[in-house]
Amino acid sequence: MITAIKNVIVTAIQVLWVWLEGLWAIVCLIGIGLGALVGKGGPKVALGAAFAKVSTQLTVMKVLRAFIPNLSLKLKIMNAYENTGTAIITRYNDCVDVLNRNEDFEVVYGSRMRKLTAGENFFLGMQPSWDYTRDTSAMRLAMRRTDVEQFVEARAAKLAAEIVSGSNGKIDLPAQLGQQIPWDMTNQYFGAGGNSKDMIDWTTVLFWYLFEDLPADPEVEAKAMDYAAKLRNYLDEAVADRKKNPTDAADVLNRCLALQSSDTPGMEDLGIRNNLIGILIGAIPTISKSCCLVMDELLRRPDALATAHAAAVRGDDDLVAQHCWEALRFNPHNPVIYRRANKDCVVAEATLRRQKIRKGQMVFAANMSACFDRYEIDKPNEFRTDRPWNNYMIWGYGMHNCFGDAINAKIIPAIMKPLLAQKNLRRAAGDVGQIDTGGTPHPQHFHLEFDA
Repeated sequence: MITAIKNVIVTAIQVLWVWLEGLWAIVCLIGIGLGALVGKGGPKVALGAAFAKVSTQLTVMKVLRAFIPNLSLKLKIMNAYENTGTAIITRYNDCVDVLNRNEDFEVVYGSRMRKLTAGENFFLGMQPSWDYTRDTSAMRLAMRRTDVEQFVEARAAKLAAEIVSGSNGKIDLPAQLGQQIPWDMTNQYFGAGGNSKDMIDWTTVLFWYLFEDLPADPEVEAKAMDYAAKLRNYLDEAVADRKKNPTDAADVLNRCLALQSSDTPGMEDLGIRNNLIGILIGAIPTISKSCCLVMDELLRRPDALATAHAAAVRGDDDLVAQHCWEALRFNPHNPVIYRRANKDCVVAEATLRRQKIRKGQMVFAANMSACFDRYEIDKPNEFRTDRPWNNYMIWGYGMHNCFGDAINAKIIPAIMKPLLAQKNLRRAAGDVGQIDTGGTPHPQHFHLEFDA
């Protein structure tokens, strides 16, 4: 009886606290709106700039979590994929529910993936099916978990240390580290890196086109079609050349060809090429952007930067990694994961936040919001490095969790560690010390300095 009463009291306090946070967030948003009235470039420009900030987005999510945790709109926010409106899901358990219900909420990338491959889908855009099982199973034989520590992490750590030590106290994080080391992985481990500048440019635009081009910009599509054709041609030639001139490299391409020689389903030349397209698109842009967001967030938090520096100096790889994941919780590379409702269905059944989702609605599972849900995340507004892994939803969730999550988990801290170990790590003076995306959703330049 005492325990039950205690639970009721704790829950009531928690609900009240969430409501108070929501009310304060409304006050903050009103302040942002008033500030936009006198903002640079006029109210529309100033308001757009304010809502582009992660801090403002988190404030909006506080309001939704408190008062409208599952919001259904007739408004279409996304034009890239067909839909009948938008639903926004903000609570942790509801996001997990949506991402686990593959029959109700489908992945939508298939139509654009087929344009990139000029025909076939890639497993990231597939619903549960034989094709999905075939392709993921074959690629897990080619990309083994044991490779991550034995090859990928070690090589990344070595290259990162060499680049940082040779930088003479000045470094452009994405251009010199964040892009180059993942490219080296595609070249040495995947066996299909090609020219570094081309591969970085191609994969950045193709990732943008698949996952971030919400307004369906015709210029983005035109560039994506051009780059996709170039990537297909390169990979077709790479596969043909490797078959003509075999090597004994223990890389992914050779393993795919070995699977082909044993008549593994889906490992014909075209299947290998299409799987490599999907894997390459997910590699360089994701890793590079994540590294920049980690560093940007740590630089905003001197105490966290100091503990990350201490961990890097003493070689505490696990603690360096924990700093990375916590930074990405506050500043994620993908703040929402979207699915489309296959039929009329319900989210949060038998709760006060129950919401009907209409067939065809695009459902935004706001993983950024989920990671701040006070009902599931302890002291969500604090930067803590002792959180359990299930507090994070960085690489997606469920069946379509990022295929390279094991690589990301090791290569990002390996890239960041030698940089974090430097004394007096800081932004370069002026605008160059801020992330420059170069008109894309991905950092192109971010200049840092340290005491050499």
